[in-house]
Amino acid sequence: MTEEIITLDSFAYGGDSFGRLPDPQSETRGRAIFVPFALPGEKVRIRLTEEKRGFARGELLEVLEASPDRITPRCPHFGDCGGCHYQHLAYERQLQAKAEILRDQLQRLGKLSDPPVQPTVPSPTPWNYRNQVQFHLNAEGKLGFVSLDQRIIPITECHLPAAELLELWPQIDIETIPGLERVSLRCGSEDDRMVILESSDPEPVEMEADLPVSVIHSGPGGSLVLGGDDHITIEVLGRPFRVSADSFFQVNTAMAEKMVGHLLENLEIQPGDTGIDAYCGVGLFSAFLAPKVARLIGIEDSPEACDDFVINLDEFENVELYEAPVEEVLPTLDLHPAFLVADPPRAGLGRATLEGIQSLGPRIIAYISYDPATLGRDARFLSEMGYRLRQITPFDLFPQTYHIESLSFWERD
Repeated sequence: MTEEIITLDSFAYGGDSFGRLPDPQSETRGRAIFVPFALPGEKVRIRLTEEKRGFARGELLEVLEASPDRITPRCPHFGDCGGCHYQHLAYERQLQAKAEILRDQLQRLGKLSDPPVQPTVPSPTPWNYRNQVQFHLNAEGKLGFVSLDQRIIPITECHLPAAELLELWPQIDIETIPGLERVSLRCGSEDDRMVILESSDPEPVEMEADLPVSVIHSGPGGSLVLGGDDHITIEVLGRPFRVSADSFFQVNTAMAEKMVGHLLENLEIQPGDTGIDAYCGVGLFSAFLAPKVARLIGIEDSPEACDDFVINLDEFENVELYEAPVEEVLPTLDLHPAFLVADPPRAGLGRATLEGIQSLGPRIIAYISYDPATLGRDARFLSEMGYRLRQITPFDLFPQTYHIESLSFWERD
């Protein structure tokens, strides 16, 4: 494969740095090149691994001139394991980079000339923050993570799981079991821990557990409790939330608290308002919005999350829940909500949901995004619908990785 020496220009969404290859015909800079584990401003030697008409990808072979922001990675698996992308970058620079990337995506994909991107809200700790971690199993039954080239790498250490999971992880001994593909660990409040065995076989595995943990078999036929409870409890701002094995919850509890606080501070709510919490999950945002409004409508298509939502918001008589896809529910609602909170998966809102939002015409939309690229696409549609981006704040729920969570507020012009 061809080797090149280049100088990189900027960060690109996805964990790479961006530069341009030399053009031998014109002696100018040519095709775009994306290189993982390199940093802007660095002069590097690379090997081309993929060449397309308009861009190429490269493997970092040597850093010839290092960035002053480069640091020594904490984990020996960094660069091989695909879980982290920025351990070689000082944390303050990680925060700046994520704000820069978010702004770039909104400008290029969202066609926003000057998006009001605020500084990235840092995680209280850039290490040991995850309340959930998922391992894949290799052919020998060893726990590992998927590498950049899609291999399963056995892992001897990881610095992202919370301390409760680091204590639990070495005590788990998994034999090679047909159908068993992944093992997830979750932790909640007061040493509440869970092991989820994710299998393609509907028959539950046989197991012995000498640990004070709940164990769930999750297969094609659903989830079965093998020991303990079918849920854990996670506390946010003093409020407990029931979270079942198949229910989604933010993996960084401390940052979930910061996002809830930011939403309540910036979402203009009146006591007589009607609001919608789309993709409401187990009710993280609904639980704090419900006491402030006259009527709150939650929409969620996960049956397990809906069951948790009902329990978590049982005390409120002004809350309704629709168990169906958001894009199907919105067109059926005969109301004019004051606000709509949306926390979609990585795919974003999409055209059908946006058309449903447009038909309801909420005055304010609070959009929690996990992916700046799909947010950029949706931002263009929101602008065309007559909404103006008042503010957007990135939250670093995933330190050491390229993932960028953000909370934006959109108002009707």
